[in-house]
Amino acid sequence: MRSLQARLSVGLLSVLLVGGLVFAQAGLWLFEKGVVEYLEDNLRSQSENLLVALTRGPKGIELVEDRILPAYQRAFSGYYYQITLPSTQLRSRSLWDAQLSAPAAPGLARATGPEGQQLILLRADYRRLGTAITITVAQDYSPIRDSFARLRQWGLAFGALLLLVVLGLQRMIVTRALRPLEAARAQLAQLQQGQRSQLQVMVPLELEPLVTQINHLHAHTEDSLKKARTALGNLGHALKTPLAVLFTQLNGARLKHDPALRGLLLEQLEQLQSRLEKELARARLAGDALPGTPFNCADELPGLVATLRSIHGEHLKLEWRAPQGLILPWDREDLLELLGNLLDNACKWADSQVLLAIAGDAEGYRLQVEDDGPGIPPQAREQVLARGERLDERTAGHGLGLGIVRDIVDACHGRLALGDSDLGGLGVTIRLPRREAGSTFAEQGR
Repeated sequence: MRSLQARLSVGLLSVLLVGGLVFAQAGLWLFEKGVVEYLEDNLRSQSENLLVALTRGPKGIELVEDRILPAYQRAFSGYYYQITLPSTQLRSRSLWDAQLSAPAAPGLARATGPEGQQLILLRADYRRLGTAITITVAQDYSPIRDSFARLRQWGLAFGALLLLVVLGLQRMIVTRALRPLEAARAQLAQLQQGQRSQLQVMVPLELEPLVTQINHLHAHTEDSLKKARTALGNLGHALKTPLAVLFTQLNGARLKHDPALRGLLLEQLEQLQSRLEKELARARLAGDALPGTPFNCADELPGLVATLRSIHGEHLKLEWRAPQGLILPWDREDLLELLGNLLDNACKWADSQVLLAIAGDAEGYRLQVEDDGPGIPPQAREQVLARGERLDERTAGHGLGLGIVRDIVDACHGRLALGDSDLGGLGVTIRLPRREAGSTFAEQGR
């Protein structure tokens, strides 16, 4: 169970159920105990009244019926007595022909009475008028027990209603208390998609250290990425100048007399330049790092297309299509590198037309570059994705374009596929997964 609200609700429900059952059971036990004590006092009082009503008459000890409760005169009224004397036994008319099961010892007991009544009995031993007297009084406990059962049912119904009310209030309180967490989660999604640069720090005290650390980590990551790119750019420029000088010297007149040495040095320098370009391109990737600036298609693509047109000539029809307002939640520099290499490669091989199409769906984003060039045979498509591999040496370059593209796609946990274009040439399709808050690309899979 990953939801805090669900955990709190289940925890509170468990506490309320256990506490409510214990409280209800204790309350019912105390209530029943109080009722029994009340009945015992009442029965003891009736027993003493019966004792006082005993007098000595012509036939021996007799009971003056005017001094006892009228309920003892009604048949099966629920009030009974039984007085045991040494030579006789006096019983209430309410017993009719029934006999009370007197307890074996003085005290309180329970038994079944006339017509199945549940009786509570009290036996008391006295000595009066010089005679040992045992008085047993009883009262029907059934009405009290039925009332007790109804009270229990009403108590359970009221307890269930109270539990629902408490849970509703608890849910409302927890929802309000967790609202800052929901806001923080929404801000994290915006941060991951590049729609904000920092999280809002106006949060509860418990969340403030976490938000501060996330802001610090994001600022540090973005700063480190900028510094790394700047340093790599400086390194690339610093190394390209000596390489250009070496290439110039190799093409000079000094090495014309030794073509074998010239060829060997030229091959090694080209490998060095290829390796340098590849490593610089890979090191510049942001990959899964939170993007400092997302890629806004409407802002970035016109400039990129205009630059490629100026390089490859205005005769080439270079078009792009993307939904209005589409923003790709990936690092701007990464996507410029990716699309730049794809379009540059397509422009080199296209006869007259290159098309870039970008679209988004529930799974992520689809980037497709098509041209009307000669294309690539199916058996050679895997080879051309390898770093530095080229199928035709007639075009300029080091064969790094699609290799760099594959590195960027891998860093973004996407998929790259080569196929046939509707224009007649090569079609390159890239699927990039949607970046969701609270999940990692390792969880999303490839």
